[in-house]
Amino acid sequence: MNLFSFTPPPPDKESFTTLLEKEGVKIKQIVSNTLTTPQTFHQECDEWVCVLKGCAKIEMQGIVHKLKSGDTLFIPAHTPHTLLKTRKMVVWLAVYIDSVPSK
Repeated sequence: MNLFSFTPPPPDKESFTTLLEKEGVKIKQIVSNTLTTPQTFHQECDEWVCVLKGCAKIEMQGIVHKLKSGDTLFIPAHTPHTLLKTRKMVVWLAVYIDSVPSK
């Protein structure tokens, strides 16, 4: 699969494609198309995102993170975060990691 080969979602929407799922880890390609409507997420697992192409603004714990190609952000489990907007098409690589209690 090529991360830059995709059918764009409609404007102000996102598409999610699971690339790999193994024990405790899920890797997804996310494509955001010119989002202007803020979207809030609250995941049960840790999330690490990398912007492969484009620009986006994410608000987390009162801080606005301006992300561009090559930037990454770690979002701890149970941390509400809001994708405020994207400029044109944004391609993300997202890694979701289930929290496993330490032994």
